[in-house]
Amino acid sequence: MYRIEIDETFDVPRSKVFALFADHHRFGKLLGAPVKRIKDSDQADPNGIGSVRRIGIGPVSLKETVINFEPDSLIEYTITSVSPIKNHIGCIRFHDAPEGGTRVNYTISFEEVVPFTGKVVSTALEQGIRRGIKRVPSLA
Repeated sequence: MYRIEIDETFDVPRSKVFALFADHHRFGKLLGAPVKRIKDSDQADPNGIGSVRRIGIGPVSLKETVINFEPDSLIEYTITSVSPIKNHIGCIRFHDAPEGGTRVNYTISFEEVVPFTGKVVSTALEQGIRRGIKRVPSLA
């Protein structure tokens, strides 16, 4: 099992930071990758539970489905397409920071499908998210 944990604090209101991560298209801008919502949630927010986003282009893409969604607090998702990893869970928690602003705790856990590829996937995912998350203040 591989686990990535990123904990960052931003001088931006929680509602704005959550909105950035929750909106599939804006989330793609944050990560620097093409992201498109391909199925709306049947809840009030089209990006909520049951919504599906495609990350990437054509055959080099993944589908992620939102499995838990609590406005301004939590987004949890899993990969629901063929993938080089399995048992993937992404969890993004949003908290008011004690000094003001927003604390984001982003964890991803998964298992490798092909032996010895987990470390490469983990490193690439973590680097991409860490690079992208630095854009929060300019995008939120």
